[in-house]
Amino acid sequence: MKVIVDENSKVIVQGITGHQGMFHSGEMLKFGTKVVGGTSPGKSGQNVNGIPVFDNVSDLMHLNPDATMISVAPPFVKDAAYEALDAGIKVVYILTEHVPFHDTMEILYNARRKGAWLLGPNGPGITRPGKVKIGIMPNTIFKKGDVAVASRSGTLTYEIVNAITLDGMGESTVIGLGGDPVPGMDFIDALELFNADEDTKKIVVVGEIGGSNEERAAEYIRKNVRKKVVAYIAGRSAPPGKRMGHAGAIIERGVGTAESKIKAFEEAGVRVAEYPIDIPKMLE
Repeated sequence: MKVIVDENSKVIVQGITGHQGMFHSGEMLKFGTKVVGGTSPGKSGQNVNGIPVFDNVSDLMHLNPDATMISVAPPFVKDAAYEALDAGIKVVYILTEHVPFHDTMEILYNARRKGAWLLGPNGPGITRPGKVKIGIMPNTIFKKGDVAVASRSGTLTYEIVNAITLDGMGESTVIGLGGDPVPGMDFIDALELFNADEDTKKIVVVGEIGGSNEERAAEYIRKNVRKKVVAYIAGRSAPPGKRMGHAGAIIERGVGTAESKIKAFEEAGVRVAEYPIDIPKMLE
Protein backbone atom coordinates (compact mmCIF):
# COMPACT_ATOMS: atom_id res chain seq x y z
CA MET A 1 0.00 0.00 0.00
CA LYS A 2 1.17 3.54 -0.70
CA VAL A 3 1.62 5.26 2.69
CA ILE A 4 1.68 8.86 1.37
CA VAL A 5 4.77 8.12 -0.75
CA ASP A 6 6.42 5.05 -2.27
CA GLU A 7 9.31 4.02 -4.53
CA ASN A 8 7.62 5.68 -7.53
CA SER A 9 7.17 9.07 -5.88
CA LYS A 10 8.96 11.97 -7.57
CA VAL A 11 10.30 14.54 -5.11
CA ILE A 12 11.45 18.14 -5.39
CA VAL A 13 13.37 20.28 -2.90
CA GLN A 14 12.41 23.93 -2.45
CA GLY A 15 15.50 25.76 -1.27
CA ILE A 16 17.85 23.18 -2.77
CA THR A 17 20.85 25.52 -3.03
CA GLY A 18 20.91 26.19 0.71
CA HIS A 19 23.09 24.14 3.06
CA GLN A 20 20.27 21.86 4.23
CA GLY A 21 18.80 21.46 0.76
CA MET A 22 22.16 20.59 -0.78
CA PHE A 23 23.14 18.03 1.84
CA HIS A 24 19.83 16.28 2.36
CA SER A 25 18.93 16.10 -1.34
CA GLY A 26 22.18 14.16 -1.79
CA GLU A 27 21.35 11.84 1.09
CA MET A 28 17.86 11.22 -0.29
CA LEU A 29 19.37 10.28 -3.64
CA LYS A 30 21.70 7.81 -1.90
CA PHE A 31 18.67 6.26 -0.20
CA GLY A 32 17.06 5.70 -3.60
CA THR A 33 14.57 8.57 -3.61
CA LYS A 34 13.65 9.96 -7.02
CA VAL A 35 14.64 13.60 -6.47
CA VAL A 36 13.79 15.13 -9.85
CA GLY A 37 14.26 18.86 -9.32
CA GLY A 38 14.72 21.76 -6.98
CA THR A 39 13.96 25.45 -6.74
CA SER A 40 15.97 28.52 -5.81
CA PRO A 41 14.85 31.90 -7.19
CA GLY A 42 17.41 33.41 -9.55
CA LYS A 43 19.45 30.21 -9.84
CA SER A 44 17.66 28.45 -12.67
CA GLY A 45 20.00 26.42 -14.86
CA GLN A 46 22.28 25.35 -12.03
CA ASN A 47 22.30 21.83 -10.62
CA VAL A 48 22.81 20.40 -7.14
CA ASN A 49 23.97 16.79 -6.80
CA GLY A 50 23.01 16.39 -10.45
CA ILE A 51 19.50 17.69 -9.75
CA PRO A 52 18.32 20.53 -12.03
CA VAL A 53 17.46 23.83 -10.36
CA PHE A 54 14.53 26.04 -11.39
CA ASP A 55 13.36 29.48 -10.30
CA ASN A 56 9.97 28.28 -9.05
CA VAL A 57 7.71 25.25 -8.77
CA SER A 58 5.60 26.05 -11.83
CA ASP A 59 8.72 25.87 -14.00
CA LEU A 60 9.40 22.25 -13.04
CA MET A 61 5.89 20.79 -13.10
CA HIS A 62 6.72 19.09 -16.39
CA LEU A 63 8.73 16.68 -14.19
CA ASN A 64 5.42 15.57 -12.58
CA PRO A 65 6.50 15.77 -8.91
CA ASP A 66 4.38 14.10 -6.22
CA ALA A 67 6.05 15.56 -3.13
CA THR A 68 8.21 18.44 -1.97
CA MET A 69 10.65 19.10 0.84
CA ILE A 70 10.66 22.76 1.88
CA SER A 71 13.94 24.04 3.28
CA VAL A 72 13.71 27.82 3.22
CA ALA A 73 13.89 30.49 5.93
CA PRO A 74 10.79 30.70 8.20
CA PRO A 75 9.40 33.95 6.72
CA PHE A 76 9.27 32.34 3.26
CA VAL A 77 7.79 28.96 4.19
CA LYS A 78 4.15 29.97 3.65
CA ASP A 79 4.86 31.28 0.16
CA ALA A 80 6.81 28.12 -0.71
CA ALA A 81 4.04 25.86 0.59
CA TYR A 82 1.34 27.78 -1.28
CA GLU A 83 3.42 27.61 -4.43
CA ALA A 84 3.61 23.81 -4.16
CA LEU A 85 -0.04 23.35 -3.21
CA ASP A 86 -1.29 25.67 -5.95
CA ALA A 87 0.77 23.66 -8.46
CA GLY A 88 -1.05 20.49 -7.38
CA ILE A 89 1.64 18.75 -5.31
CA LYS A 90 -0.09 16.42 -2.85
CA VAL A 91 2.64 15.82 -0.23
CA VAL A 92 4.25 18.87 1.37
CA TYR A 93 6.96 18.29 3.96
CA ILE A 94 8.32 21.34 5.81
CA LEU A 95 11.76 20.82 7.32
CA THR A 96 12.09 24.42 8.56
CA GLU A 97 11.67 25.17 12.27
CA HIS A 98 10.41 28.40 13.88
CA VAL A 99 7.62 28.75 11.32
CA PRO A 100 5.05 31.22 12.74
CA PHE A 101 2.02 29.39 14.14
CA HIS A 102 -0.47 31.43 12.13
CA ASP A 103 1.44 30.62 8.93
CA THR A 104 1.29 26.90 9.72
CA MET A 105 -2.45 27.11 10.38
CA GLU A 106 -3.02 28.81 7.04
CA ILE A 107 -0.86 26.25 5.22
CA LEU A 108 -2.68 23.37 6.93
CA TYR A 109 -6.08 24.80 6.01
CA ASN A 110 -5.01 25.24 2.40
CA ALA A 111 -3.55 21.70 2.27
CA ARG A 112 -6.75 20.17 3.57
CA ARG A 113 -8.83 22.21 1.15
CA LYS A 114 -6.74 20.87 -1.72
CA GLY A 115 -6.68 17.27 -0.46
CA ALA A 116 -2.94 17.31 0.21
CA TRP A 117 -0.82 15.94 3.06
CA LEU A 118 1.18 18.36 5.20
CA LEU A 119 4.09 16.93 7.20
CA GLY A 120 5.87 19.15 9.74
CA PRO A 121 6.98 21.88 10.22
CA ASN A 122 10.06 21.13 12.29
CA GLY A 123 10.11 17.37 11.79
CA PRO A 124 12.49 14.82 10.26
CA GLY A 125 10.18 13.71 7.44
CA ILE A 126 9.08 10.27 6.28
CA THR A 127 11.14 7.18 5.48
CA ARG A 128 10.05 3.87 3.94
CA PRO A 129 13.07 1.53 3.94
CA GLY A 130 13.79 0.06 0.53
CA LYS A 131 11.44 2.55 -1.11
CA VAL A 132 11.82 6.26 -0.37
CA LYS A 133 13.03 8.88 2.08
CA ILE A 134 11.91 12.50 2.21
CA GLY A 135 13.65 14.42 4.95
CA ILE A 136 16.68 14.28 7.19
CA MET A 137 16.61 10.88 8.91
CA PRO A 138 20.02 9.12 8.83
CA ASN A 139 20.25 6.58 6.01
CA THR A 140 22.23 4.01 7.98
CA ILE A 141 19.76 3.23 10.79
CA PHE A 142 17.03 1.66 8.66
CA LYS A 143 16.21 -1.91 7.71
CA LYS A 144 13.16 -3.06 5.79
CA GLY A 145 10.69 -4.74 8.12
CA ASP A 146 7.15 -4.63 9.49
CA VAL A 147 7.30 -2.06 12.33
CA ALA A 148 5.81 1.39 11.69
CA VAL A 149 6.85 4.35 13.83
CA ALA A 150 5.14 7.72 14.35
CA SER A 151 7.00 10.20 16.50
CA ARG A 152 6.95 13.79 17.72
CA SER A 153 10.68 13.72 18.48
CA GLY A 154 13.35 13.53 15.78
CA THR A 155 16.20 12.38 18.01
CA LEU A 156 14.09 9.76 19.76
CA THR A 157 12.91 8.55 16.37
CA TYR A 158 16.50 7.80 15.39
CA GLU A 159 17.28 6.11 18.71
CA ILE A 160 14.21 3.88 18.62
CA VAL A 161 14.53 3.02 14.92
CA ASN A 162 18.17 2.08 15.45
CA ALA A 163 17.20 -0.17 18.36
CA ILE A 164 14.52 -1.87 16.24
CA THR A 165 17.02 -2.40 13.42
CA LEU A 166 19.71 -3.79 15.71
CA ASP A 167 17.13 -6.20 17.13
CA GLY A 168 16.63 -7.53 13.59
CA MET A 169 13.01 -6.51 13.01
CA GLY A 170 13.21 -3.50 10.70
CA GLU A 171 10.70 -0.85 9.72
CA SER A 172 7.87 -0.49 7.20
CA THR A 173 7.32 3.27 7.53
CA VAL A 174 8.71 5.92 9.88
CA ILE A 175 6.98 9.30 10.14
CA GLY A 176 8.36 12.23 12.11
CA LEU A 177 5.40 14.43 12.97
CA GLY A 178 7.41 17.29 14.44
CA GLY A 179 7.14 18.95 17.83
CA ASP A 180 5.37 22.21 17.02
CA PRO A 181 2.02 23.06 18.67
CA VAL A 182 0.37 23.14 15.22
CA PRO A 183 1.43 20.02 13.29
CA GLY A 184 0.37 18.95 9.83
CA MET A 185 -0.11 15.19 10.11
CA ASP A 186 -0.87 13.98 13.63
CA PHE A 187 -0.84 10.59 15.35
CA ILE A 188 -4.36 9.71 14.23
CA ASP A 189 -3.47 10.39 10.59
CA ALA A 190 -0.44 8.12 10.89
CA LEU A 191 -2.30 5.40 12.80
CA GLU A 192 -5.03 5.29 10.17
CA LEU A 193 -2.42 4.78 7.46
CA PHE A 194 -0.47 2.17 9.44
CA ASN A 195 -3.63 0.28 10.34
CA ALA A 196 -4.54 -0.07 6.66
CA ASP A 197 -1.00 -0.92 5.48
CA GLU A 198 -0.45 -4.61 4.78
CA ASP A 199 3.32 -4.19 5.22
CA THR A 200 2.85 -3.02 8.81
CA LYS A 201 2.31 -5.59 11.56
CA LYS A 202 3.38 -3.61 14.65
CA ILE A 203 3.25 0.09 15.54
CA VAL A 204 5.32 2.36 17.79
CA VAL A 205 3.97 5.71 18.98
CA VAL A 206 6.60 8.11 20.35
CA GLY A 207 5.01 11.02 22.17
CA GLU A 208 6.06 13.69 24.60
CA ILE A 209 4.54 16.04 27.13
CA GLY A 210 2.32 18.87 25.98
CA GLY A 211 -1.01 19.00 24.20
CA SER A 212 -3.54 16.19 23.94
CA ASN A 213 -2.45 14.42 20.74
CA GLU A 214 -1.35 11.27 22.58
CA GLU A 215 -4.59 11.02 24.56
CA ARG A 216 -6.61 11.31 21.36
CA ALA A 217 -4.35 8.76 19.69
CA ALA A 218 -4.92 6.33 22.56
CA GLU A 219 -8.68 6.64 22.14
CA TYR A 220 -8.34 6.04 18.39
CA ILE A 221 -6.23 2.94 19.03
CA ARG A 222 -8.77 1.60 21.52
CA LYS A 223 -11.60 1.95 19.02
CA ASN A 224 -9.93 1.18 15.69
CA VAL A 225 -6.48 -0.44 15.78
CA ARG A 226 -6.11 -4.20 16.06
CA LYS A 227 -2.37 -4.37 15.42
CA LYS A 228 0.13 -4.49 18.26
CA VAL A 229 0.99 -0.99 19.49
CA VAL A 230 3.62 0.08 22.02
CA ALA A 231 4.41 3.63 23.10
CA TYR A 232 7.02 5.82 24.69
CA ILE A 233 6.46 9.23 26.31
CA ALA A 234 9.33 11.69 26.66
CA GLY A 235 9.44 14.31 29.40
CA ARG A 236 8.26 12.30 32.40
CA SER A 237 10.41 14.35 34.77
CA ALA A 238 9.43 17.76 33.41
CA PRO A 239 7.97 20.17 36.01
CA PRO A 240 4.66 21.91 35.17
CA GLY A 241 5.07 24.86 32.81
CA LYS A 242 8.52 23.76 31.67
CA ARG A 243 9.33 23.61 27.97
CA MET A 244 11.32 20.55 26.94
CA GLY A 245 12.94 21.40 23.62
CA HIS A 246 9.87 21.51 21.37
CA ALA A 247 7.51 24.46 21.25
CA GLY A 248 4.60 22.08 21.74
CA ALA A 249 6.14 20.29 24.72
CA ILE A 250 4.68 22.38 27.48
CA ILE A 251 2.26 21.30 30.20
CA GLU A 252 -0.16 23.58 32.00
CA ARG A 253 -2.23 22.79 35.10
CA GLY A 254 -2.08 19.03 34.63
CA VAL A 255 -3.05 19.07 30.95
CA GLY A 256 -0.65 17.23 28.67
CA THR A 257 1.34 15.57 31.45
CA ALA A 258 3.30 12.39 30.95
CA GLU A 259 1.09 10.71 33.55
CA SER A 260 -2.14 11.53 31.67
CA LYS A 261 -0.68 10.23 28.41
CA ILE A 262 0.67 7.03 29.93
CA LYS A 263 -2.67 6.39 31.64
CA ALA A 264 -4.55 6.92 28.37
CA PHE A 265 -2.34 4.46 26.49
CA GLU A 266 -2.51 1.82 29.22
CA GLU A 267 -6.30 2.10 29.35
CA ALA A 268 -6.29 1.51 25.57
CA GLY A 269 -4.25 -1.68 26.03
CA VAL A 270 -0.98 -0.12 24.84
CA ARG A 271 2.14 -0.93 26.82
CA VAL A 272 4.33 2.11 27.52
CA ALA A 273 8.10 1.67 27.62
CA GLU A 274 10.07 3.20 30.48
CA TYR A 275 13.15 3.60 28.26
CA PRO A 276 13.49 3.73 24.45
CA ILE A 277 15.77 0.70 24.47
CA ASP A 278 12.91 -1.38 25.93
CA ILE A 279 10.74 -1.04 22.82
CA PRO A 280 12.17 -3.89 20.70
CA LYS A 281 11.57 -6.46 23.43
CA MET A 282 8.03 -5.14 23.98
CA LEU A 283 7.36 -5.53 20.26
CA GLU A 284 8.50 -9.14 20.38
